[in-house]
Amino acid sequence: MEPSEAAEPLRIPPEVADRLGWYVYLYVDPRDGQPFYVGKGLGRRVLAHLDQEGEGRKVRTIEALRTIGLSPKLEVLAHGLHDEETAFRVEAAAIDLLGLERLTNEVRGWRSVESGRMALEELIAYYAAPPIEVTDPALLIRINRLFRHGMSAEELYEVTRGVWKLGPRREKARYALAVFEGVVREVFAIEKWHRAGTTPYRDRRLDKTEGRWEFTGRVAEEPARSRYLGKSVSSYLKKGLQSPVVYCGLPEK
Repeated sequence: MEPSEAAEPLRIPPEVADRLGWYVYLYVDPRDGQPFYVGKGLGRRVLAHLDQEGEGRKVRTIEALRTIGLSPKLEVLAHGLHDEETAFRVEAAAIDLLGLERLTNEVRGWRSVESGRMALEELIAYYAAPPIEVTDPALLIRINRLFRHGMSAEELYEVTRGVWKLGPRREKARYALAVFEGVVREVFAIEKWHRAGTTPYRDRRLDKTEGRWEFTGRVAEEPARSRYLGKSVSSYLKKGLQSPVVYCGLPEK
């Protein structure tokens, strides 16, 4: 069959599904041979998107192909995987390798931020981060939800400076430490606190601002920056801690 022809509807016989086990698959654009979606599953999962409805980029791409008489090419990247966790990891690695910006997947793969693609130097720094005692009046601000590897200081500033539920003690903090997975990723000097949503952000949209605060500031100067950057503050982040912000070195009142 030529790539320009629409593919016949596919079915997966039960005996084939049994042999596939857990697998990772690709949806490929037949026009250029480039994958546009990565997924994982069992049985007929690879076929499920062909009849999917909605407004997502994946659905729109499939519909765009159909309007010109084409169907996506379905490829199995890996099969016979031992369990779902292995499939998750292979899927995440494939997404990281291809690049989320080139795919119609909405998010990076499972645990990609913690264990996915990153510079070797960053990985070494993460696992070898020495513990540090915070001796300056500071806030440890966990940015796990918005963090991604390779962020610039400006991007880290955007996600660290707001928006947080804080009391008057915030005014006593001199520094804000951007923390991901217990390691300090950047250190900011706090200049002033503002009610959330009252100062401009470059690339970030805020969804909750009522009763919250944000600060303006700058990357901390030496030696304060080097004192904390790349160091572990895990000892301050007790298991089960819910708040993303932890006070350190501040008076109780």
